[in-house]
Amino acid sequence: MENFKRRHSKLINSSRLLYQEYSDVVLNKAIQSQKRVDSFSEDTESSFPSSPRLRRKVIPQQDSYLQRLSVSSTASLWQDIPMIRGSRMLLNMSRDEQKLQEAKFELIMSEASYLRSLNVAVDHFQRSAELQAMLTNQERQWLFSRITDVRDVSASFLFDLEEKFEEDMFTFHVCDVALKHAPEFRRVYLPYVTNQTYQEQTFQRLLNGNAGFQQVLERLESDPVCQRLSLKSFLILPFQRITRLKLLLQNILKRTRPGSEEEVQATQAYDALEKLIKDCNENVQRMKSTEELIYLSQKIEFECKIFPLISQSRRLVKCGELTALDFNTPSPKWKVTTRPIYLHLFNDCLLLSRPKEGGRFVVFDHAAFSDVRGEKCEIKLHGTNKNVFRLFLLQNYQGKRVEFLFRTETHSEKLRWISALAPPRGELDLLECPVVLPTFTPGCVEDL
Repeated sequence: MENFKRRHSKLINSSRLLYQEYSDVVLNKAIQSQKRVDSFSEDTESSFPSSPRLRRKVIPQQDSYLQRLSVSSTASLWQDIPMIRGSRMLLNMSRDEQKLQEAKFELIMSEASYLRSLNVAVDHFQRSAELQAMLTNQERQWLFSRITDVRDVSASFLFDLEEKFEEDMFTFHVCDVALKHAPEFRRVYLPYVTNQTYQEQTFQRLLNGNAGFQQVLERLESDPVCQRLSLKSFLILPFQRITRLKLLLQNILKRTRPGSEEEVQATQAYDALEKLIKDCNENVQRMKSTEELIYLSQKIEFECKIFPLISQSRRLVKCGELTALDFNTPSPKWKVTTRPIYLHLFNDCLLLSRPKEGGRFVVFDHAAFSDVRGEKCEIKLHGTNKNVFRLFLLQNYQGKRVEFLFRTETHSEKLRWISALAPPRGELDLLECPVVLPTFTPGCVEDL
């Protein structure tokens, strides 16, 4: 690996902790410790406001990752580095300037811990000969995705951060480095995060259906290098890190001097990470929706015109079984018959099906979402026929207008369906155009 040959990180083994190791217990302990320090510092500063020695004892950022590390390891804050501690330059820095440097140093140290965990994920798990023998090529690809590429990018990022830090430990910058590496973050994190659905499915399938995989995994996880942490905790690290990196940049941005070049770089780096996270989330949702459509397509058959269900832009909005009410009026008294109909509402269409055994469905009608309307029903029915609403297909697959009257189990469920089926804002409400169901006699309409 070229990045590791270029130089050896001096910070990667500065803490015993792996990146995922700081637990809620450690965090709570750090917070309580910080509260005591802050309380003591505020008291002493109010008594001796001019003492720079007392001022520099204040540890910034209650939620600092480095503070959490210091509770259970020998990791230091920026101010605790021997060359920094006690120096005249530190004493001449304002408290805000010290906080800014601490925030930058936290980004560097957390990246070092993150890389250390990635090394375990790659070298101990992914490259295990025993584990490799248990997996097919496809399973290896789905389970580990591009975690080696993620590790390489993290290594390159950390090395550049360290070089910046070593050039000037008092006024080093990190946001320009983050901005420089933003394209590489996108190159590796976007496919890794998008693969999340396949990764989770593969892991659970192997865990539940492959006894050999489970035995090998237990042996690997019991190795001291893992520090009693599971493979899954290593695999989810990139998801956690990309979000954490954005928050670290945000914390730095809040402390940079307005109008400075550093603020511009911090803003650009933060925006790049924010967009990456947004795109990752959208890709994950799109992938899950596609998987859902593939699964559903295997359960559906069409007695009407076949509808191509699988589409990358389609997502399931709401589904469920409702009771359709049919009114027959050959005699003076109404006779109400019922039948179950299952609705699959997508962002662009609606399928109406008859449910079958085994979770299967027979689609008998469908329409584009733009031709679907759900409206409050103004017909007062008695007995069990309560919580009803009307569904209109302005144009179904045959180009015809179709109407349904549905009953739900609860009033809240009825309202949720009406809301999901409601026309977008700005369109005319269908009830503005008088529509009377032909099976109802005058005098039976009441406002609910």
